[in-house]
Amino acid sequence: MRILNTAIATGIGASLTASPAFAAGLPQLDPSTYSSQVIWLVITFVVLYVLMSKMALPKIGEVLEERQRKIDDNLAKAEELKSQADAASKAYEKSLADARSKAHDAIREVKEQANAEASARQSELNENLQTKIAESEKAINKARDEALSGITEVATDVAAAAVEKLIGEAPDDAKVGSAIDAALKSRA
Repeated sequence: MRILNTAIATGIGASLTASPAFAAGLPQLDPSTYSSQVIWLVITFVVLYVLMSKMALPKIGEVLEERQRKIDDNLAKAEELKSQADAASKAYEKSLADARSKAHDAIREVKEQANAEASARQSELNENLQTKIAESEKAINKARDEALSGITEVATDVAAAAVEKLIGEAPDDAKVGSAIDAALKSRA
């Protein structure tokens, strides 16, 4: 391997020393051509400067200005959209709060109405029950009075029959009736 590398390096070095350009030297390093090189350098520099300042740099400046203008426009649009979004968000929050308060008011009104209806029904039921209770009490009192009057007659008949069986004679109905009335009054 080493032999191969040495052979390649020797071949390259021999070909360079054998070429006529290497033997003559580098022309740009020749001091006799410095003045013409400087003139051409100045001409080239001036031409490139003029081309760059008149053609390329204004186009680059326009592109940069256009880009900056687009960036500024986009930032302005973004700020405007942000303010619109904030306004829409505030409007949404306000409408949501209004809707909630309306819903609470509606619920409160429905509860109040339901309570009023329940109170009215309760009052109506109480009145109906009081009426039915009064009617029932009257019916009970009437039935009791009828039962008591029937009991008095039955008690009189039973007492008269019992006395007749015990003593063998029929007692006076008025005396039996007054004795039964006195017994019922003493219990009541």
